[in-house]
Amino acid sequence: MSNQPVGIPIPGGHTMRARWLRPATANPNKAAVIAIHDIFGYTDDIERIAQRLADNGYPVLVPDLYDLPGSKALCVVKTLKAHETGKGPAFEQLEACRHWLLDQDEEPVEQIGVMGFCMGGRFAVLYASQAPVQVVAPFYGGIPKKAKSIEGICPAVGGWGRDDVLYGDHGERLASHLDKLGVPHDVKTYDNVGHSYMNNHQGFIFKKLGPLPPLRSRFDANASEDSWQRVLVFFEKVFSGEITAAG
Repeated sequence: MSNQPVGIPIPGGHTMRARWLRPATANPNKAAVIAIHDIFGYTDDIERIAQRLADNGYPVLVPDLYDLPGSKALCVVKTLKAHETGKGPAFEQLEACRHWLLDQDEEPVEQIGVMGFCMGGRFAVLYASQAPVQVVAPFYGGIPKKAKSIEGICPAVGGWGRDDVLYGDHGERLASHLDKLGVPHDVKTYDNVGHSYMNNHQGFIFKKLGPLPPLRSRFDANASEDSWQRVLVFFEKVFSGEITAAG
């Protein structure tokens, strides 16, 4: 198992920071995962999540989407704008990650999944609707209102917490879209669970202010573990060919 910093060339000549985690024994399906951080950016928590994927045999690339040319504040603004519009530098960054995974020679990679949380969950859904990735795992991100906005999406596995006033019904929205599009999915909405239930940030804002309305953000061990089991089973079925985009 290794965990090292890498640089991902992105359009415009900038090199974006990322972490590259390689498992002790890689999965036989030649599959890797791009893990997309939440609104807090690259933290110990997204590295913890990436570590779990690597422990289960997946090489993982974790980009810092806030690493763009210019001031940190401007980079955050650009990323959040892309989050709302569905286009912009963040999608170029994710596409650069996909190419980097396919081109690197440390791990054999022929298939790619995308997993994202909160802000990263929406990015994962929108990117998976644009790019030739095999599976997407979005968690508690905002979902477009119309199914046609995510036409082209691959099989999906994800989760939302019903206590989240802003996004708690977006999991059911996504499931409905996927049903209309005929895309295989395992999307679950958990009762008595809020936003960010798979994230376990240790900072003051998350611990003290997160549980307050409207998001009611808090780590939930039971919902998190159930989600992990669903993700790992679904990933294996997709990457092995048991589940395909056509069902």
